[in-house]
Amino acid sequence: MATGASQRLHDGVAAVETMTRFAIAVLALASGVYTYLGVRSILDGSPTAIFFAAIIYSASVSVGIYAFWSYMARFFPHITTHTGRAAMLGVMAIGAVMIMAMSSWLNAAALAGSAALEQHLAETVEDYTADLDQAHQNALAAQSLLPDIQRASERFAQLALSERQSGALTGTTGSGSVVQLLSQMSAQMKDLENGINASREQVTTLFEQGQKRLETMRTLVSAPGAIEPRADQFSSEVVALTGVIASLEQTSIAPSIRRAADDLSLGFIAPVADGGDADLVDRQDRVMATVRASVAAQSKVLSDAADEILARAPVKERRFVPLSSAEAVLRYASDFIPAWAGAISIDLLPGVLVFILAVVHGAIRKQEERMPFAERITAAELVQAIELKRALAESGSDLMEVAAELEAQKTTEEANNITNLDPRIRPKDRPHEDR
Repeated sequence: MATGASQRLHDGVAAVETMTRFAIAVLALASGVYTYLGVRSILDGSPTAIFFAAIIYSASVSVGIYAFWSYMARFFPHITTHTGRAAMLGVMAIGAVMIMAMSSWLNAAALAGSAALEQHLAETVEDYTADLDQAHQNALAAQSLLPDIQRASERFAQLALSERQSGALTGTTGSGSVVQLLSQMSAQMKDLENGINASREQVTTLFEQGQKRLETMRTLVSAPGAIEPRADQFSSEVVALTGVIASLEQTSIAPSIRRAADDLSLGFIAPVADGGDADLVDRQDRVMATVRASVAAQSKVLSDAADEILARAPVKERRFVPLSSAEAVLRYASDFIPAWAGAISIDLLPGVLVFILAVVHGAIRKQEERMPFAERITAAELVQAIELKRALAESGSDLMEVAAELEAQKTTEEANNITNLDPRIRPKDRPHEDR
């Protein structure tokens, strides 16, 4: 009779058969539930339509997974040829890929969809923070020219005052052409300075508005509750923040400084010398020529500085793309490996049970091949064989002749079940009994 490890393996396979079916059914049901949750997050339409569509899809997934792994558990362990095993492994691989395509990613969306959406919103906040900072820096870049403009304005004003009070430039006191020209240049620099200061106030106001928008967006990312309403409000804040960034880009005073610097040089108009004698007129002309050269130098410095500011890279237009939970899980899959591992394991864990059964059945076959025939039958089978032999002996039949007749009958039946393709050898079909 069969004893030892082989019999224990037989008993073990029979004992876990019900458990195997139950495990596959539970895993298929769990996959269907999470698939239902994932499908609901990507479907659009009325709540009733979404509900029935998700139910039908998840039920189909559960039935498909249960049927597939049941077939594999039933047939794969009993295939012994290498070709058959390779074919079944190929079928298993194709089925596993199809299961992951129709179920696993939706399971991952149900497990980590909200977290993936929050991460998408958080990364969007970081991107817009960088954009706001860049726009703010570009808008404030012209502020670096303010000290140079202030010094130039003060210098022209002091020269005008010195010329008026002591005649420091022409040697003659009073408010003549030189004083008028210097006062004019000081006034132009002062206007440019006032424009930069006004721009600073506007830039500061816009930047504060952008900071408030970003603060609201950060609050929406970390706030409790469902992610969908927060994502909708987040989109509204993104639109408002985009407008603030565009306004900051347009409030840069660098182009105005560039034009004002060109006007200082190209639009320089010196007044006519109004001295009472030729010597004073000559001195006035020389001083105004010097002022012209100073204005040209100052204009070139401002123009070059403005060109450097204008050469800064502008803030690239950014478009916020709302994602569903399933899309977010796919985009940020590397950040949610545990969720993906759990989602895939639910679907493919029955494959481990199939391989366990295949290993066990293979071990049983190897052990039984090495056992004598007498040890491969049970006591009940031995008793039945003895009773059969006794019955044949009492009836006067020879056991060997009966075995030979059974073998011949089996061979004949197998031959009759095979249809020969050669029409010369193939027997004619027997007429049906109902004709």
